Amino acid sequence: MADVVNVGVNLDAFSHAINGIQALRSSVSRVFESLKDGMKNRETLEGREKQFIAEFQDNLQAVNRDLNELERLSGLVGRPSESHPLHNSGLLSLDPVQDKTPLYSQLLQAYKWSNKLQYHAGLASSLLNQQSLKRSANQMGASAKRRPKVQPSTLVLPPQYVDDVISRIGRMFPDMTIELFRPNGTSAVLLVTLGKVLKAIVVMRSLFIDRTVVRGFNENIHNEDGKLDIWTKSQYQVFQKVTDHATTALLHYQLPQMPDVVVRSFMTWLRSYIKLFLSPSPPLSLSDLVTELH
Repeated sequence: MADVVNVGVNLDAFSHAINGIQALRSSVSRVFESLKDGMKNRETLEGREKQFIAEFQDNLQAVNRDLNELERLSGLVGRPSESHPLHNSGLLSLDPVQDKTPLYSQLLQAYKWSNKLQYHAGLASSLLNQQSLKRSANQMGASAKRRPKVQPSTLVLPPQYVDDVISRIGRMFPDMTIELFRPNGTSAVLLVTLGKVLKAIVVMRSLFIDRTVVRGFNENIHNEDGKLDIWTKSQYQVFQKVTDHATTALLHYQLPQMPDVVVRSFMTWLRSYIKLFLSPSPPLSLSDLVTELH
C-alpha cells in the first residue's frame, strides 16, 4: 500500500494555504493589538491621532492582502475526491478534535499493517508449498500400525513384589518404621515414622511414588472416619518446608526401569531428617545421597 494516497488535492497549494492562514491570523492579531494600545506614547494629541490612523490603515491593508492571497490559494487547492480510501471510514478524518479521537490515523495504520501481514503470509505460503513434506499423516498412521506399541512392564507390578520391596527397605533402616496400607485396592499407601521426629504419608502407584505429605510426630494423621489423611498439610511451617523438599526429591529420583532403586533412594534421603532438631548441619543433600548409594 502506498504511503501517499492521491485524494485529488494539490498538496503544494495546500501547504501554502496553511501558511496563508497563519499570516492572516497574525495580521488580524496586529489590528487588535493596535486598537488595544490606542494613541499611547505620542508627544502631541495631533501627532498621536495621525500615527494611530496610519498604523491602523496599514494593518487593515495587510489583513486585506492576506485574505486575498488565501482566497487565491483556496482555488488552487482543489476539491478532494468523493471516493475515500477506506470508504465511509474516511469521514473520520473530518473530526475537528483529532488529538482526542485519532481514529482515522489509527485505522490507516491498522490497514497498512493488514496489507503487510497479508503480503508476508503469501510469501510464507509459497515457500512452504515449495518444500513438500516426505511424510504425510497417512504414512505416519500406517507406520504406527506396523510398529506394535511396547507396553511398559514396570508400571504394573504384582502386590507381592511391592510388599517384598517395602519390607526389605524397612529392614535397612532400624530407626524407621514403614507401615503399608491398601485402602483403595492395589494402590499402596505408606506410613513412614522416622523416630520421634516426623511422620510421612507416601502415596504410591504400583512401585512409583505419586506424592508425599510430611507432618509432625504428634500431629493427627487420620480423618474423622479413621482413614489416612493424605491431603491436609502440616500445621507447622518446618514440616511444610520438608514436604516441599520431599516433592523436589520425587522429581529428582526418576528411574522408570528400576523403581525399587527409586523408592530406596527416597527413603534414604528421608532418613537423613532423623537429626532434624539435633544437628545444626543440614540433612543429606541430593549429591551426598548419590555418593552414598554408589
